[in-house]
Amino acid sequence: MLTFDAVTREFRSGACVTELTFTVEPGEIVALIGLNGAGKTTLMRLALGMLRPQQGTIRALGQPLDALPADSWAHVGALIEVPLAYPELTVRKNLHIACCLHQADPECVQDSIEMWRLDPVAHRRFRHLSLGNRQRVGLAAALQHDPRLVVLDEPSNGLDPASVILLREQLIRRARAGAAVLISSHHLDEVVRIADRVLLMNAGRLIGELDAAGYDLERVFFERIRRDDEKRDGTEAVQ
Repeated sequence: MLTFDAVTREFRSGACVTELTFTVEPGEIVALIGLNGAGKTTLMRLALGMLRPQQGTIRALGQPLDALPADSWAHVGALIEVPLAYPELTVRKNLHIACCLHQADPECVQDSIEMWRLDPVAHRRFRHLSLGNRQRVGLAAALQHDPRLVVLDEPSNGLDPASVILLREQLIRRARAGAAVLISSHHLDEVVRIADRVLLMNAGRLIGELDAAGYDLERVFFERIRRDDEKRDGTEAVQ
């Protein structure tokens, strides 16, 4: 459903992501974890065509990303960094627009409002919402059309515990329906609850997987990062 093959993207600032290779299969939830600045959001933007790779290839929904037909994007649900919404429009109107853009049944809007417990704010303008409610609107817009591919960057940002549980349930539901789900997070304890695989990212590279069923995951996580940093520093010193 989503494939990266030796994908590299460099920036003038010197930041880059390098040789990214991984897949996300239908029915699978893959979590991408790493420290701030590791390159997670850049990877997500590449997956959605918001950035183009300078090397390597990306395939989504079974086709090369740069050749993906426009109507295929109706089967993708995404939230990157902050929800995209019209600030002067109401919650309901924003969700209706998202529904139309994804060629979905308009009835999904009310279902989504109820599912995400947005009834109390459905007629409020988006710009008047709290951070948590804005995030729930963004997640509702990303998932209400039952996408086949879900790409979410730090989806639990600003959510209260009840909403985090709701998010967890919705992602599991989409995966059980056959969707491929890619999420990024720095909340290790949350993603391991639902992820089939956990990819570890550091300094713009994928450096392996983390055993979600393992013991003392936070210690293992930081130890893997430390070892990778030491290895990278040693290589740079030799060069």
